Amino acid sequence: MNKAKPFCIPKQEVWEAYKRVKANHGAAGVDGQSIAEFEGDLSNNLYRLWNRLSSGSYFPPPVRRVDIPKGDGRTRPLGIPTVSDRIAQMVVRRHLEPILEPVFHRDSYGYRPGRSAHQALSVARQRCWKYDWVLDLDVKGFFDTIDWNLLMRAVRRHTHCTWVLLYIERWLKAPVRMPDGTLVSREQGTPQGAVVSPILANLFLHYTFDRWMQELYPEVPFERYADDIVCHCRSEAQARSLWAALEVRCEACKLELHPQKTKIVYCKDANRHEQYPNQKFDFLGYTFRPRSAKNQNGELFVSFAPAVSDTAATSLRQRIRRWRLHRRNDLALVDLAQWTRPVVAGWFRYYGRFHRSVLCRALRTLDQFLVRWAQRKYRRLRGRCLRAWDWLRRVKARQPNLFAHWISERTVGR
Repeated sequence: MNKAKPFCIPKQEVWEAYKRVKANHGAAGVDGQSIAEFEGDLSNNLYRLWNRLSSGSYFPPPVRRVDIPKGDGRTRPLGIPTVSDRIAQMVVRRHLEPILEPVFHRDSYGYRPGRSAHQALSVARQRCWKYDWVLDLDVKGFFDTIDWNLLMRAVRRHTHCTWVLLYIERWLKAPVRMPDGTLVSREQGTPQGAVVSPILANLFLHYTFDRWMQELYPEVPFERYADDIVCHCRSEAQARSLWAALEVRCEACKLELHPQKTKIVYCKDANRHEQYPNQKFDFLGYTFRPRSAKNQNGELFVSFAPAVSDTAATSLRQRIRRWRLHRRNDLALVDLAQWTRPVVAGWFRYYGRFHRSVLCRALRTLDQFLVRWAQRKYRRLRGRCLRAWDWLRRVKARQPNLFAHWISERTVGR
């Protein structure tokens, strides 16, 4: 550590930050430099970054704007920092995490070490069985509307580290380079895609929502994954009262609840018989709604449970269609299986945790493309759809582990 520098940032911290950024991969920023290119002169690049951070002369470059398609036809704006900037942000994030983690609420699950979306979904499922009503919250444009003054006030409550405060303020004010090359300045918000944004967003909502709920509505449990929030209520009246109070709270914190997407949901099941227009909600890519289930005796009953959402299932099928497998006659069947296996297995790891049969139905699109592939590949199957499906069934019986979704179908069957 160089004591001549204004800020005491150990070189080891920059190295550890680099290793975490490399593990997360990520696209290039406005400079077009990939992680591989950064590693071409790794020692010098890391030293220059440490030197600028330690001297206070580091100014973040603009953030590259990328619009990611959403399942509803809209897009989600992401801000992609450069590799060097991601490492610098990771240095600050590593400084803040051990300070803030003990402070954060136990039901905050998003972007926190040792916590996952599946944990949030599992807790939500259990609470939907205990509580009849859900208030499904949607904060309108949350990441783009975070108030900087309120955010920095929260940060200063937990750290007085000069360089941490300095660089967070600089990152908040960094301009965005749009796809057409123009630079756009910002006056609020923190870009999705920035390394430091998740912990800052969690801190903002910790004071805006988590602590507020704990103090004023301790009887209402909730699950929060970043700005995706589900509250469990005993009655419709309680849910409406909470909704009204949250609108006032959000306005005070310069946020807004989405008027169309925020809704009250009745968790209807075999033991709940009220009639209510909303009986389902989406949370983390799953749809919670009444579904058929079996009890320990094998008897069917209605349970309020999650499964892959229609929006997520549509997105998966669209990606399969973009593969255009039926045109890959240059590949053998085993090559198609190896090519698709990592993606399909990843889908099952995430979306197959609850009611896997719903995901299996969504992925039948893949079998349809395999049948079309066989009809183009083998002359004897051309124009003979039923015969092609018989061929696929024989392959599935002979090689049941060939494709990732076939393995999962057998698991569901058992």
